[in-house]
Amino acid sequence: MSDARDHRSAGGVFSLKYHLVGCRKYRWKGLVGTVAEDLKTRLYQKAAELQVTIAAPEVMQDHVHRFVSADPSEAAQRLANQSKGYPSRLLRLKYAPLRSRLPSLWSRSDDVGSIGQVSEETVMRSIAAQMGA
Repeated sequence: MSDARDHRSAGGVFSLKYHLVGCRKYRWKGLVGTVAEDLKTRLYQKAAELQVTIAAPEVMQDHVHRFVSADPSEAAQRLANQSKGYPSRLLRLKYAPLRSRLPSLWSRSDDVGSIGQVSEETVMRSIAAQMGA
């Protein structure tokens, strides 16, 4: 039986949520101020393009949390890569320090976790706790 948080497609009902974390190259602390706000805007734009729902895109100085709900046809790693590549390209064009400091905005590694064993509220609390740290 589905609830209000489930999504429907021609193939059925689903509720897939992922916690995606992307780290800056060398954990360089440069995601602050207008860069951080611009990054959030780009994350929402890319989510709309990929037809995924993004909640709690939290930008830390050296990494970004995204909590997304996606269709089962989308691979979690593809979502992680797509949500890093697009903003990286646009931010590096707009902000010269991001081009000159590092060869790339993001590290190649990601942390991708599905929400299942841990409740959605637990993930949201964890992200909020890191924001306060």
